[in-house]
Amino acid sequence: MRGWTRGLAAVVGLALAGGAMAAEQAPGEKGFRDLYKELVETNTTASVGDCTKAAHQIEARLKAGGYTDADIHFFLPSPEQPKAGGIVVKLDGADAKAKPVLLLAHLDVVEAKREDWTRDPFTLIEEGGYFYGRGSSDDKAQAAIWADSMIRFKQEGYKPKHTIKMALTCGEETGGSGRNGAMFLAAQHKDWIDAGVALNEGRGGALDANGKKVLLTVEAGEKNYQDFQLEVTNPGGHSSQPLPDNAIYRLSEALVRLSKTDTPVVFNDVTREYFTKMADIETGETAAAMRAILKDPTDKAANAILSKDRGYHAQLRTTCVATMGEAGHAPNALPQRARANINCRILPGTPTETIRKYLVDAVADPQVSVTAVPPFGGDIHIPALTPDVMGPITKLAGEMFPGVPVVPTMANWGTDGRFLNDIGIPTFGIDALFRDPDFSNVHGLNERVRVQSLFEDREFLFKLAKVYAGA
Repeated sequence: MRGWTRGLAAVVGLALAGGAMAAEQAPGEKGFRDLYKELVETNTTASVGDCTKAAHQIEARLKAGGYTDADIHFFLPSPEQPKAGGIVVKLDGADAKAKPVLLLAHLDVVEAKREDWTRDPFTLIEEGGYFYGRGSSDDKAQAAIWADSMIRFKQEGYKPKHTIKMALTCGEETGGSGRNGAMFLAAQHKDWIDAGVALNEGRGGALDANGKKVLLTVEAGEKNYQDFQLEVTNPGGHSSQPLPDNAIYRLSEALVRLSKTDTPVVFNDVTREYFTKMADIETGETAAAMRAILKDPTDKAANAILSKDRGYHAQLRTTCVATMGEAGHAPNALPQRARANINCRILPGTPTETIRKYLVDAVADPQVSVTAVPPFGGDIHIPALTPDVMGPITKLAGEMFPGVPVVPTMANWGTDGRFLNDIGIPTFGIDALFRDPDFSNVHGLNERVRVQSLFEDREFLFKLAKVYAGA
């Protein structure tokens, strides 16, 4: 990416020509609304959803916007997964030697039960200044914006210096190797997606309780996802004759012990920079605690203050938490087996076995087995956060969101960006989808996004892609 910053100021100036256009005045708003609505209302869950249908919907819109069959690759990661399709499209750049820019997003979404939601999760509802629906934020907002941007580029006759590619995949939320489109592309079709930089999901804007923009974050690293199984076995017996050694009780006691432990604070380059910058943004005891823990990661008082915020707590360490349980075989029998799933988000550079041993020590019971559950995540590659990366984001954000600080951070979760970083494509999470303090209930009930935030993000990402592609 070296050299991309040459002429950057001029390129950003061109991208912002005419001033910060209000989102509602942007061209093609109706088409974007229709595209976004169609995506959200197409169920793409693992259980009954269909990413292939969503990919073909995007394909049809791209062709209507001027792209040809030669520009588009529809793909299936596995013949056994006919509903896990994805799509790649390219807009050729003027300089064949310039590395492309890749726009990445996923089409699949987390499960959503209608009986739990206030509104139908697969009907896009606009209400009270919000869009409601599963995927309205994660990640169909960015998928719709990227597809819309590719259409806008084509229709306005835009000729970038760097080729622009877009990959919309399935499996980020729902699949292993047989379903994950980004993994498939990285392994089988790197040529389709090869790029000098990729822009992905992962981080974004933060609002305070009053709806004020307070922070714009850029993901420059993420944690490794790994599940572990805790298991207790027992001969069992008739429930009318209870025994002190009960598999459910033993597992429960182990889980309680685990809940009272924590992994140590560990900094990497990204999180150290994050807390250094946040210490100048925060105030009072929180700011003081950040400065203290940067000096001494074992500072218990500072750790306790920062851990009151679950986001800060997760940034400081590997986290492990019980997420699922299964026990017993009959209501009138003593349990012969009890299991619990422990989901860990492991800091880059930390071996899986190190965390397994931590869990063994935490449960403190040799009769509770601790096993890593495949697939096993390898180490996470963290791309270099250079001025070539941060420069365009910081400048554009300053134009569109004056006074809002831009801070690099590590995602406490995982994204498909890891597969691209593994094959040498520097991938960063960025959008300007400013979310409420509860993170707009992403993955939870009644997921939502502010209408204003969505349309601001549409303009931000459209212009940002142009800056990277033109510099």
